Parts: sequence; C-alpha cells; structure tokens
Amino acid sequence: MIVTLTLNPSLDRTLEVESLDRGAILRTGTPSLDAGGKGVNVTRALAANGIPSVAVVPVGGLEGAELVRLLERDGVEARTVPVATRTRSNIALVEPDGTVTKINEPGSPVTDAELGALVAAVVAVTGANDWVVVSGSLAPGTDVAQLATVTTAVTAAGAHLAVDTSGDALRAAVEVAPRLVKPNREELGDLIGRDLGSIAEVVEAAEWVRDAGVEQVLVSLGADGAVLVTPDGVIVGESTVVVPRSAVGAGDCFLAGYLQRLERDPADPASALLDALAWGAAAAALPGTSVPAPAEIARADVRLVRRPDPDRPLLTG
Repeated sequence: MIVTLTLNPSLDRTLEVESLDRGAILRTGTPSLDAGGKGVNVTRALAANGIPSVAVVPVGGLEGAELVRLLERDGVEARTVPVATRTRSNIALVEPDGTVTKINEPGSPVTDAELGALVAAVVAVTGANDWVVVSGSLAPGTDVAQLATVTTAVTAAGAHLAVDTSGDALRAAVEVAPRLVKPNREELGDLIGRDLGSIAEVVEAAEWVRDAGVEQVLVSLGADGAVLVTPDGVIVGESTVVVPRSAVGAGDCFLAGYLQRLERDPADPASALLDALAWGAAAAALPGTSVPAPAEIARADVRLVRRPDPDRPLLTG
C-alpha cells in the first residue's frame, strides 16, 4: 500500500480566466474546489485508479471540515488528526494556454504533540514494504528537525520512504537518506546551489544526491519529460501533452504513477518511469487539480529516450 503524509494540506480553489490582467475585474468560469496538498493529490490520483492508499492529514477549523468532506467525495481513505489552527486555502488562476498563477497561504506549523499524533496515524496504517510519501511544503515556523521524527518512524516500521518537498525540508530529507526523492528541476537546482539548464546538468545533480545516500532520484521536468537516476544507471523519458490545461498537481500524479508501478514491479524502474510520465501528462491535460482516471492515462504518449542529447537545453521545470 502507499501511505501519504501531508503536513500542510489545503483547500484548492481553481479559477479559469481569459487573461490575468493586474488591476482589472476578471470574469471566471465555474470554479472547482478540491482537497489539496501534494500528498493528498498523490492519494487522490491513486484512489481514482483503484489503487490502495491512505492519506494522513492534519485538519482544523471550518476549512478542515470542508477538506474532510472533499476527501469523502473523492472516495479517498483518510486518517485525519485535529489540530488547533485552521487548514489553509489556496487559489489557482489558470489561463487558456495553461499558464497558472498560484496564490498560496502559508499555513500554520503543527505542534510536537500534533506531529506525534500524525506519526502514530501513519505507523498505524503502514506495514513492512509499504511506501510512505512525505510530500509538500512545511508551514512557516515548522522545525525541519520534525521531518527526521517522521522519517525515523517510517524506517522503523520497515516501510520505504519517498519525499517530495523543497528548500530546507528537502535538504533535511536528503540527510536522512530516504529511498526516493522527487524534486523538479528548480528544487534540485536549489538543493545543489546552481541552475540546471540541460539534461547533463540534471543528471549530475541527481547523482550528487545519490552519492549523499538516496537510492533513487526522480526528477520531473514538466514538458521536458523526466530523469531517473538509480543504482543501475540513468533513464530519461519524454511525454506529449496535446492540450495542456493546468500543471497544478501534475507532479503529484507523476509520483503516484511511478510508485504504483514500482510497488508492483520493484525491479523495473523503467516501466515505472513510463507510467509516471503517462499519469503526469494526463493530469496536465485536465482542468484545475483534477486527477486522471484510467481511461485518461495514455502510455502511448510517452517514451524512453535511449540516446538523450545531454546538452539539450531545458525549456521548462
């Protein structure tokens, strides 16, 4: 099974606008409201495809109650932990060409007692050889040392740890050597302290993370595809999104696609990368933070690149 922990979940409201004109009155289409946060999105994508997953989330206030309602609407199995502060709300403004402007609230840190309850909830539903995904931002004021508390508990339960976060939290995660990290290009560049403008530079940075003790480094590159570095070498993949609508949550669906295949075929990371690309491309073609159903995932639209040009400039992150 795949268990997700989202320490800073959100209500995600998506509005489609013709153009983003500062200072103007903007007319929108019908808004969509979804349970959000990166780990929540991973579980939503898995649930939509009939794959067992449990989302562990802190919830507080009226927004937290709405988050629980939306998880139930989407058929997501969740373990919720009450917290003293309210769940944050985010807004995404999406233009016709797929450009997304996000307005994210910072959220509130969890207390040590609340974190202990969240860790206990994770451990209660996690078995040996399950995957636990710690995903998303840490709220302001959250001590990144708390991340080590989570990872220690996951490891003690005999589970595999995957981390998808950024900034100081990603640096802290690398130090505890999870089995998998999934940065995008900007997050990986920030981790090593330089911009990454080509496949060769992405591979070099990912290998640096591998040398730090992480077994698998899965780098999402948006429209440029993805790079996977494992003990067996480097795999590069590409995908095609015919009609990109919203990239919000596409990276989370990408990670969900990778893990669901890797859980079934742990010796075949190349096939897992193809599934990841297909799931991510399908999500990018959907509005808002929608997650793809099986009929919307087209593996024919993705491929592995046997001889990638290491110096090809990257256009997107």
